[in-house]
Amino acid sequence: MKKIIVTITLLFVILESFPCTNLLVGKKASTDGSTLISYAADSYALYGELYHWPAKQYNPGEMLKVYEWDSGKYLGEIPQVLQTYNVIGNMNEHQLAIGETTFGGRSELSDSTGIMDYGSLIYITLQRAKNAREAITVMTNLVKEHGYYSSGESFSIADPNEVWVMEMIGKGAGNKGAVWVAVRIPDDCVSAHANQARIQQFPLNDPENCIYSTDVISFARERGYFDGEDADFSFAQAYAPLDFGALRYCEARVWSFFNKVNKDMAQYVTYAQGKTTDPMPLYIKPDRKLSAQDIQEMMRDHYEGTELDWRFDVGAGPFNSPYRWSPLSFEVDSVEYCNERPIATQQTAFSFVAQMRSWLPNEIGGILWFGIDDAAQTVYYPFYCGHTETPHEMTPGNGDLLTFSWTSAFWIHNWVSNMVYTRYSDMSVDMKKIQSKLEDQFRASQPEVEKEATRLGEQSPSQAVHYLTQYTNTLVKEGVAEWKKLGEYLMVKYVDGVIKREENGQFKRNPYGEPTSPLRPGYSNEYYKKIVDQTGDKYKVHPIE
Repeated sequence: MKKIIVTITLLFVILESFPCTNLLVGKKASTDGSTLISYAADSYALYGELYHWPAKQYNPGEMLKVYEWDSGKYLGEIPQVLQTYNVIGNMNEHQLAIGETTFGGRSELSDSTGIMDYGSLIYITLQRAKNAREAITVMTNLVKEHGYYSSGESFSIADPNEVWVMEMIGKGAGNKGAVWVAVRIPDDCVSAHANQARIQQFPLNDPENCIYSTDVISFARERGYFDGEDADFSFAQAYAPLDFGALRYCEARVWSFFNKVNKDMAQYVTYAQGKTTDPMPLYIKPDRKLSAQDIQEMMRDHYEGTELDWRFDVGAGPFNSPYRWSPLSFEVDSVEYCNERPIATQQTAFSFVAQMRSWLPNEIGGILWFGIDDAAQTVYYPFYCGHTETPHEMTPGNGDLLTFSWTSAFWIHNWVSNMVYTRYSDMSVDMKKIQSKLEDQFRASQPEVEKEATRLGEQSPSQAVHYLTQYTNTLVKEGVAEWKKLGEYLMVKYVDGVIKREENGQFKRNPYGEPTSPLRPGYSNEYYKKIVDQTGDKYKVHPIE
């Protein structure tokens, strides 16, 4: 995600700063025939908001100024097309969705003279392409014509029928274009990527399922990255060689997803731990079919129940926190150690699960389940792909990273999350009650809402779009207000390290109308034992003789 250009420690610095996660599901691997992709935009420097570009017509000869998505730096201009499509977040009106993760790769291949950065590639392509294959063509043509400014990138590209992974890296300063390969994920399979290139060997003569730049192998030979037979060429090994961070911080997230959906993937735990380097497959068949809700829950993963679960060591504190503050690694007595990097993380600006349904009209079939802040503690709202008016709570300009706003979904969610982090085992239970309540309501209302949208769409698709836009904007307004109430509730219940007593959903008062004395549970016995193990008799109570 949000990244910086650096030296061959490029991958490590990206992992320290801006990692993201994408999960992908083919239409025969989903419960209802949807295609699904997810994305977490993880960056301490990115403000969580919802982007929108309305469909628009342009005159011949008009130019489009390109600014780097990460920094806002002006990169240049390119010819504008005559017609663009409506884009809400990372999905357009034709149910095309695109996500990404940055793998960095070989730093010498970055090209500071290019115009197209990875973020601009995504959002410009969404305005110009109708399906996944067309998006691949648009993206690769843009970098060929205007140069590729970013480092190595993995893209998830999906429409209602196909799901693709494309990996791309530049060719060095002054060498316009990029080398790339795109692989279609089989309809009955799932895939994932998380800041490490994942395409190993790929079919050289199967254009229905694999497309690649003509020089992807020959360029690697020229640079000395590969010297074997073409059939043995691995994009990932040539352009993004593995190191410990690539395994433990990146591939571990892919493994956690795979491990949840296919029992045979448990064998790769040592790979996820950075102990072995035999790579996992790019895609696998899941043991069961997955829903959009399943993917939402998997975006909330902290390695619970696996060998990488870190809720019960000393670093988790007294309340079993699955979070550690940056940086990812630390040193003690000249020995380097690491923190885990799960899918759900505190620095997420926004995340989504894109759901594309081929059997419905586009304006109803495409849903961007969109949430602000940490995926584990967000609420996923259903934005239909024709959405034309961003809700105020998520509108760019309503606050920023340096300006708090009580009407901003980003700030309200971060306010609540940062309370939950301090007493995770207790507060997360209260948080999940409201999270589940809201998301259950959205799913329960969905059939009737879409039935009404279908009726309106038969009269005029624009009426359906307007109805769905107002519907979701209302959900966001009410949901953010509910989340603010959650924050107020948590503040009252847990202030000063005690717990207010409750009865029938209300804070308890005594017979005289005054608040009852709160509970003072302290810490768990396990945590007290850790204190004694570290401090010995320092706090031992001695009898007075």
